[in-house]
Amino acid sequence: MKRIVILLLIGFLTSSAFGQSLPLLKISEDKRHFVTQDNEPFFWLGGTAWELIHRLTKDEIDLYLTDRAEKGFTVIQTVVLAELDGLNTPNAYGEKPLINNNPEELNPEYFELVDYVIEKSEELGLYVGLLPTWGDKFNKGWGVGPVIFNEQNAKIYGEKIAKRYLNNSNVIWILGGDRAPETKEHSDIIRAMAKGIRNIDSKHLITYHPPGGNNAIDYFNEEWLDFDMFQSGHSKMASEYQFVAKTYEQSPDKPVINGEARYENIEDRFWENKEYGWLDDADVRVSAYWSMLTGAAGYTYGCNDIWQMYDITRSPNLQARTDWKVSLSLPGSEQMGFMKDILEMFDWQSMVYDPSLIVNENIKDESHIIATIGENKDFILAYTPTGKTIELDVSRLEANTFYSYWFNPRSGTMKLLGENKMTSKMEFKPWADGWGSDFLLIVTKEKLNMDNTKSR
Repeated sequence: MKRIVILLLIGFLTSSAFGQSLPLLKISEDKRHFVTQDNEPFFWLGGTAWELIHRLTKDEIDLYLTDRAEKGFTVIQTVVLAELDGLNTPNAYGEKPLINNNPEELNPEYFELVDYVIEKSEELGLYVGLLPTWGDKFNKGWGVGPVIFNEQNAKIYGEKIAKRYLNNSNVIWILGGDRAPETKEHSDIIRAMAKGIRNIDSKHLITYHPPGGNNAIDYFNEEWLDFDMFQSGHSKMASEYQFVAKTYEQSPDKPVINGEARYENIEDRFWENKEYGWLDDADVRVSAYWSMLTGAAGYTYGCNDIWQMYDITRSPNLQARTDWKVSLSLPGSEQMGFMKDILEMFDWQSMVYDPSLIVNENIKDESHIIATIGENKDFILAYTPTGKTIELDVSRLEANTFYSYWFNPRSGTMKLLGENKMTSKMEFKPWADGWGSDFLLIVTKEKLNMDNTKSR
């Protein structure tokens, strides 16, 4: 295990980095993670803000971005040609993105706000996962549309936006926009847009945002796709670890991100028109820990009220019910910062997902336990979503004694259980169980500095 990162120092370094140019990102040597140009590990903690550019003023943009930066987020995902009638309903300053809805003619006044989002994000230490368009502009599906792209203008549009943001080091390109390419024409449009970007820009990473229940590689496991992205979707039944496994079963090796997961404050499986209740911060945590401990390179948090920047003056989508400014304080987003902090205390990019670490019965339901071990066999992390007892094969650590801890994902705090002599297995039972009673078990070769595990 690498030297323990002092969380307060991280906070200081993060704040002092605001206003400085961010390094370009690249794929790590093991093809499973992201690193900076100096090979420093990069933790993708994303925030879903699809309507950020389309609906908010600069002051509101500042409010959102600052909140996410202070909570430890590193990436903001947003869209140029937005989902909610993004072509024909102007932004907060009365501007539409295209002239006559022609992808070859960008409206400079609209793109000034796109520029602002990218530059303000960099000032705050944030990367922007930028979708050139939402998917309904090439495959209308259930969206507003209209469809405006063909193979020719998609390539030109890709070239134009790539040229505009070529020198912004904090841009990550995300094609797609919650759509499957259902025809050859759809696929050709996406490939043309990717080609247009690559004709100008060989520096920034590119991926694809697929529809729910799918990975990008289901459609485009091609050279231009630098990393995989999946949408595990807005369902308590989602098994996020299976999407990560799908990526690693394919070749060539690529990092994978859970780019759209269970949204906080959204109806569970809303598309089924049945009463399943609402997803909450516990769903967010389960989705995130299942993704990260099975080997994802990052995770994107979402909230139903925030993606659409809902307030009471707007018509709600998907029964949005809480104004977005209030929803900034929902617990799930802060808890994602806790997750990032605790994982960064370890050499998290060296973690190896290993189900055999769990000795007791481990059914693949909502209580399924996920376990991972450090490459150097100096730490084990095991996540129990519902407080189910963990029987762990601790002998996998290369140590004569070990220390064990419970980390509370709700508060970002940690409790030392004790020091033990090495044995073949040991049982760990949390002090609470049931939905929302999730815990992260930490077993280490070296004792952790408890003073440095403080919530934000």
